[in-house]
Amino acid sequence: MSDEESDEESDEESDEESEGLPFAKAEVVRLMKQNLDGDKMIRERVKVEMNRFLGEVLERVCAQLNEYPYTTIEYEMLKESIYPYQNISRINQEKERILMHLEAIKADCDALSMDVRSTLKLKDVNEEDEHFNRV
Repeated sequence: MSDEESDEESDEESDEESEGLPFAKAEVVRLMKQNLDGDKMIRERVKVEMNRFLGEVLERVCAQLNEYPYTTIEYEMLKESIYPYQNISRINQEKERILMHLEAIKADCDALSMDVRSTLKLKDVNEEDEHFNRV
């Protein structure tokens, strides 16, 4: 390892410690670059916030794992705890489907409400008589 590389690593380590990041910044950045287009540049704040976000996700998953009464964490428990994160696109599709269905129900309710207002009167007045009295 060259002096330049070790200086770079020690700078990164001191940055991580001073920022209180949950993961090694270099590893998070490497994974981001691996999954982004090659022409993308990542701002420092994005690198830091992605690291913090990943740490928050880990905390949430662990909080859910802590709800189990067992002392040993099993794979099935982990699968259940990470389900929302792994299936977010399917969950969002289901949400959209439900919202569209609710909109259709709302439209049906509005149509029924208009029908009730126009056909069922609360007063026992003949419509022809009512029209006659207005004129």
